[in-house]
Amino acid sequence: MKLEVNKIYHGFNLLEEYEIKEIQSIARVFIHEKSGARLLHLENADDNKVFSIGFRTPPSDSTGVPHIIEHSVLSGSRKYLTKEPFMDMAKGSLKTFLNAMTFPDKTIYPIASRNEKDFFNLMDVYLDAVFYPKIYDIPEILMQEGWHYELYDKNDDITYKGVVYNEMKGAYSSPERLLYQEITKSLYPDTCYQYSSGGDPDVIPELTYDAFLEFHRNFYHPVNSYIYLYGNGNIEKQLDFINKNYLSNFDKINIDSHVEIQKPFEKMKEVETYYPISKDENDENSTYLSLNFVLGESTDPEIYLMKSIINQLLIESSAAPLKKSLIDAGIGEDILAITSGGIQPSFGIVAKNTSLDKKEQFKEVVFSTLKKLTKEGIDKKLIEACINIAEYDLREASKYPTKGIMYNKTCLDSWLYDSHPTTHIQYEETIRNLRSKIDTNYFEKFIEEHIINNNHSSLVIMKGKKGLGDEKRKILEKKLSDYKNSLTDEEIETLIQKNTKLKEMQLSPDTPEAKATIPKLLISDVEPKAKVIPQEIIKDKEVTILYHDIFTSKIAYVDFLFDISMVDEELIPYVNLLTEIIGKVDTETMSYSQLSNEIYVNTGGIDLATEVYIENGNDKIYYPKLIIKGKTIGDKTISFINLVTELITASKIEDEKRIKELIQRTKSRLEMSIFDMGHLVSSKRTASYFSPGERYKEILKGLDFYWFICDINNNFENNSEEILSNLRKVYDMIFNINNLIISFTGAKDDFHITRENLHFVTSKLNTEKLEPKYYNFVETKLNEGILSSANVQYVSKGYNFNTLGYKYHGNMLVLSTILSADYLHNRIRARGGAYGCGISFERSGNVTALSYRDPNLKETIDVYDSIADYVKNLNLDTDDLTKYIIGTISKLDYATTPHMESQIAVRNYICHISQNDIQNERNEVLSTKLSDIVSLSQLLDDIMKENYCCVLGNENKIKENEYIFNKLVPLKK
Repeated sequence: MKLEVNKIYHGFNLLEEYEIKEIQSIARVFIHEKSGARLLHLENADDNKVFSIGFRTPPSDSTGVPHIIEHSVLSGSRKYLTKEPFMDMAKGSLKTFLNAMTFPDKTIYPIASRNEKDFFNLMDVYLDAVFYPKIYDIPEILMQEGWHYELYDKNDDITYKGVVYNEMKGAYSSPERLLYQEITKSLYPDTCYQYSSGGDPDVIPELTYDAFLEFHRNFYHPVNSYIYLYGNGNIEKQLDFINKNYLSNFDKINIDSHVEIQKPFEKMKEVETYYPISKDENDENSTYLSLNFVLGESTDPEIYLMKSIINQLLIESSAAPLKKSLIDAGIGEDILAITSGGIQPSFGIVAKNTSLDKKEQFKEVVFSTLKKLTKEGIDKKLIEACINIAEYDLREASKYPTKGIMYNKTCLDSWLYDSHPTTHIQYEETIRNLRSKIDTNYFEKFIEEHIINNNHSSLVIMKGKKGLGDEKRKILEKKLSDYKNSLTDEEIETLIQKNTKLKEMQLSPDTPEAKATIPKLLISDVEPKAKVIPQEIIKDKEVTILYHDIFTSKIAYVDFLFDISMVDEELIPYVNLLTEIIGKVDTETMSYSQLSNEIYVNTGGIDLATEVYIENGNDKIYYPKLIIKGKTIGDKTISFINLVTELITASKIEDEKRIKELIQRTKSRLEMSIFDMGHLVSSKRTASYFSPGERYKEILKGLDFYWFICDINNNFENNSEEILSNLRKVYDMIFNINNLIISFTGAKDDFHITRENLHFVTSKLNTEKLEPKYYNFVETKLNEGILSSANVQYVSKGYNFNTLGYKYHGNMLVLSTILSADYLHNRIRARGGAYGCGISFERSGNVTALSYRDPNLKETIDVYDSIADYVKNLNLDTDDLTKYIIGTISKLDYATTPHMESQIAVRNYICHISQNDIQNERNEVLSTKLSDIVSLSQLLDDIMKENYCCVLGNENKIKENEYIFNKLVPLKK
């Protein structure tokens, strides 16, 4: 569509129009004349259309008001009168993305959909929410989403409840999150970045209703907004809609939301702080040491890219010299990089699991290594490899399935700071400039200027402290007790009435009139045919090749899936450990540093992973695999194949020192992920009690694997010979041609080149016929309470319906949508204060209900136990059921990258899920009747009565409910 610059379109003046070749788009920059709203449009052929509206929202305290506003505006608005229009749209939309996000200096509300009607519905709901929310009329919204004093009986203790409050209690259970907060406070003490925009749980209860409303009044005006449109939609129709329904109602005003720059320091700042560890945890080497440097301003395209390049170059790459020096010096179990965004990006070097007495040595090693690098020069191949990594990330939009969302975030990294909106998505010239400087001393000078000689820096020391959690809990209990004691009887009664009113609001159904305001789709709006992912099955001697002819922007994705079913049970964890070792140890011809450089100079990366594919309809049959995943550009294909051959035939598994380092790193990274993924940790643990396939998965890469890593790490010196012997045994066994599957995704020409050269790999593989092992995984009701220092719980319960005589049906997916978005949401999230909850029904027969960052435990299990009664008495009208059916289809049609599509096809092939099965499932979803849903109440009753559960959570909370469990297990043994 051709538009003219300096012409008004539906109230929007077109300031610029130009092509962006990097993302095959036409960019248009608009200003809305009446309201002052900014708008960026990226027109392209992508049918996955994106709309987003964002606001600059710098916080002035750590009450989390930007985050609480983000939650709250989506809880009812002028036009949309239900309690939670956001959830109502999530239940019944064909969206491919629907969320809202709070950052340290901005809040954004993005949506995406391929369906035009749905796209306009979602856009309307979000615009009405941000400009006309019900927060001014309904104070209970702040109570639910932010925080409130909870009391229902005058004899009970007062507690804090609130979704954001509990979300941030969960977030603050992560030491790395606490460290990040301390780093930003240390580097930006005079700016908004000193505060927690998400909210510090200790400070959130200081937020008043007046301050909450004032924040919205101050920042949620079009003049402070950044509107973004992406895809193949009709821009004039979109502009007309936004102008006519919203922006034309506003006039420009003055809003001061300017993000301040932190003045440079005269000398490095030093900060010391603490984080809680559990009573049973070893506090030796529980310190974090972090050196942090402000690099410049993010509006500078080279600084913006150099942040990620320096990260790879110094820390994240296997060839990173600074990480190697720190590890060699024995500074910590793991060396991490922590980077921050915002207007002044920073780069931090972190030694994890170390001790305070290493502080001076840590500083000395960092600066002496960097000075040596700047004096002697950095390996040019390492620089090239790190630039390649950055370029692949840009070209793949960081592998994000809805690229338009990623481009929106990237644009705001310049646009928000009054710079050009497309600076960072027009990256080719910057990449070319950086490549042209490889043979100069640019990178050495950058390190010298921005790190070595940079006084705008900090040293943050964070020490683990036993009992700190209990100290804080007692302080909170006293604070709440003192507050209650300060109240008169009348005030206590008023508080009880407020809570009762909130509870009634949460549990009362929306009126038919309110529900009628939510825009609806019809079943006729849904594509009845399931998507077919192209997959050609080629039997080539002993190897199966799966070819996926999918457009990939000239990138070739090649996956090698090796069967690991022949591995003895006691060696299963070693397979997953191998994925952390191969590619990071020397080979017969290269050091691991040289290998890393070769990989990233010639490819976009080669990664190893494990997966367990469970048979369609039978969780007792499963196919465990080790997968080597790589991506490359056509002319580098042969180099890629040679590198894969090197990895699987010539890796040296003898270097005790290096393997010990990699075991420590694996332990560290697992610890960092557990609380972020706590709901999956507990739900998969639950499933492992009754499902053989999930039991294998748990041993391979679940909590059992984490405990295995902790054990071999702690006892490495005594058992190194056995550990290395087992690794070698597994390495020699699994890289075997038998049952090998090779998946290729990309263009035909690239496929032919790859296929012609595959023999360089396959001819070197072990050909010995190895029989699969039988594992006697007996159903065992462990029902563990896993004790940790977390401030919240992750509560899971489930069982397998095949074992109980039921069969999988598509209507179970509709039931999952109803329960997750309605029953569980209302009771566990809205009323209970948990950040998330849900229930899943899998083809394998496994059913698991879960909660995320949940303040409760027994109450949540009670909710699960009452699911059957809710379903048995469920009464939905046709509109409601249609909404849930459409919401279920959106889960089947979720956004995918080209590589994700091929991985789905590979899974279906291995698990024997046919296109007919996929289509039947879709048909069953679309034809679901209320009677089908109600009939599943008996299945749910039978599932919950089996009483298999697992909880990961706070050690005190679990011990208070000890009777629920058969076993209490410390997370950190």
